[in-house]
Amino acid sequence: MFLTNQDMIDLIDFRHELHRHPELSGEERDTARRVLTFLAPMKPDRVISGLGGHGIAAIFEGAKKGRTLLFRSELDALPIEELTAVPYRSTTPGKAHLCGHDGHTAALAALGRGLARQRPASGRVVLMFQPAEENGAGAAAVIADPRFGEISPDLCFSFHNMPGIPLGKVALAEGPANCASRGMKIVLDGKTAHASSPEHGTSPMRAVALMMSALTGLGVALPPAPHFAMATVTHATMGEPTFGVAPGHAEIWVTLRTLTDDRMVRLCGDAEALARDIAEKQKLILSISYADIFSHCENAPEAVEHLGRALDAEGISHDRGDLPMRGSEDFGRFGAIAPAAMFLLGAGENVPSLHNPDYEFPDTLIETGARIFMRVVRDVLG
Repeated sequence: MFLTNQDMIDLIDFRHELHRHPELSGEERDTARRVLTFLAPMKPDRVISGLGGHGIAAIFEGAKKGRTLLFRSELDALPIEELTAVPYRSTTPGKAHLCGHDGHTAALAALGRGLARQRPASGRVVLMFQPAEENGAGAAAVIADPRFGEISPDLCFSFHNMPGIPLGKVALAEGPANCASRGMKIVLDGKTAHASSPEHGTSPMRAVALMMSALTGLGVALPPAPHFAMATVTHATMGEPTFGVAPGHAEIWVTLRTLTDDRMVRLCGDAEALARDIAEKQKLILSISYADIFSHCENAPEAVEHLGRALDAEGISHDRGDLPMRGSEDFGRFGAIAPAAMFLLGAGENVPSLHNPDYEFPDTLIETGARIFMRVVRDVLG
């Protein structure tokens, strides 16, 4: 244990401060400022701010050349009203840290405390505080920033807390850890008409009914089946809120989900063909666009091996649990540039789930997550 009692008090206070002031994806200006303020006394050898938006990379260098390890957390919160009674609950209506990113950030800051006291013997450690994970844009923006080339990690690590897993237990496995997903927006345009004579227009009503059922019918199997696919209708709208007009416009939003990126290509093709067929038969103009695009997360064997050794050394129970997760994570982008691995850290059984309005991150996980990361640092870099 490299953290003192005072460290834990400071880190928990820091987490609670972030929790009180949540910011959504791409808006994390004040969150980044708070992180920079907390990091300042640690005197990293270099800090890159404004990375891919509001991202921060704090770099701690060893005395000798060696590998570069990147440890990543997220900065953004969710557009959900918090329904907890904690004294540090969100002060911003309709926004809250209900995925635990405030806790992940505190764990990364805890690792910084330890590195400030004892740098790695060799190589570099990069603490990557990433913006905009929730909409899938942050990791891609960070990697696309020209300054990310100065980091060039050799290994990347991250964790996510997970309700449903016993507190402090870890789920870790090679291969897919999080599914690929993307938001598909289907827009249908016809022609409005008076509600008393809908035959004079072209209504998207029947197409909407057919598509919602047919799209969800594309779902098959469950992870870890390689052919797993899921389509979830998340939003639909049609016409205007009036009784006098038959609709001429509609939108359907559907989240597509697969185990791997390759399978996603096929699912997109199937969904687009289905939408085109129905739109043509209903004489509607169709347009399709995509948002919130997440690649699947692939846990590389080398990175998993390092984490497994660290967990064993720290006496932390672990197995593969229910991996891979159906949920998505843009950490997979880092796996495209270096061997990477994410583990799930149990947040307790019979507790609210991620994104529930009454979800709460357990503060004890700050120390657990930081301890695992620090063991990886010492094992690999000394």
